[in-house]
Amino acid sequence: MNSDNYCIIMAGGIGSRFWPMSRTDHPKQFIDILGTGETLIQQTYNRIKRICPKENIYIVTNEIYKTLTKELLLDINPEQIICEPTMRNTAPCIAYANYKIAEKNPNANIIVAPSDHLILKEDEFIRVMEMALEYTSQNDCLLTLGIKPNRPDTGYGYIQFLENDANEIKSVKKFTEKPDLNLAKKFVDSGDYCWNSGMFVWSLKSIQKAFEKLLPNVDEVFKNGLGKYNTSEEYDFIQIAYSSCESVSIDYGIMEGSENVFVISANIGWSDLGTWGSIYTHLPLDENNNALVGKNIMMYDSSDNIVHVPKDKLVVLQGLKNYIIVESDNILLVCKKEDEQKIKQIVADIKISKHKRFY
Repeated sequence: MNSDNYCIIMAGGIGSRFWPMSRTDHPKQFIDILGTGETLIQQTYNRIKRICPKENIYIVTNEIYKTLTKELLLDINPEQIICEPTMRNTAPCIAYANYKIAEKNPNANIIVAPSDHLILKEDEFIRVMEMALEYTSQNDCLLTLGIKPNRPDTGYGYIQFLENDANEIKSVKKFTEKPDLNLAKKFVDSGDYCWNSGMFVWSLKSIQKAFEKLLPNVDEVFKNGLGKYNTSEEYDFIQIAYSSCESVSIDYGIMEGSENVFVISANIGWSDLGTWGSIYTHLPLDENNNALVGKNIMMYDSSDNIVHVPKDKLVVLQGLKNYIIVESDNILLVCKKEDEQKIKQIVADIKISKHKRFY
């Protein structure tokens, strides 16, 4: 295994669309949301260990999740858990981790991956990532992992690539944020678009050069900490640094403005598990197309539902079709599947009118 291979796993989000299971003090990356026996962050970490030495894997999360991360990833050194004092989107968290890695290995080749995605075809994922790491180690480029679309989904960003490139690694022509349905259909039919997975591969030198050019203000914030990373001075410096750092995504701040961007369009059994509906498609279904997580669920005249309840809770449902039913601790959610995008707004309303134990 190449000692220059590193990974930054981003694990700081709240996952409000998975409320009530995902809450501020225990978000979805720390939950066994599919009932597999492993949380999403454990699945991600174990997958990456097949590519990178475990001492080269860094988890970037909010400081309130440090203990939770240590409890779930028992073989990781606490120094590899990078704690942000506040959320500032993906570009600052990557810049922070870059500078920590640079102090260890300026020749690092880095994977950036979210902590809460599902990848069913792990062997193909490993093959693609090893190819990407080989490419970025030899070329000054920023590479993103695209997903071959199997439907016109309006929930994902799209990447257009140069179709005349015969290689698996193709030049990126354009990024498009979540399109409407008609445009998404055109993208899928064209054959030269893929979904944006939010996973990246690049050399440390290439990404730092991109930060210096395109996000100089963010880069300067963290450059001021040179000599303090991986020392006792790092904590105090970061508290100050984050208070003055802008919030910006790596897609908007770096990828969309760079010219040396490439994509691998892969078929790795991927889902970003962004909604309860996306979970439904990855769970076994009963004879009436109900996805059930829980040992004591009884369904009568009910179909096409997703039910996620504590394993020892007896739940009896009658006459429901196309609903999301979720119980977690002291909260019960019953919501039409077609209205699942409203869950995020529901959580926002709860934050205004209810006690924090409910969110």
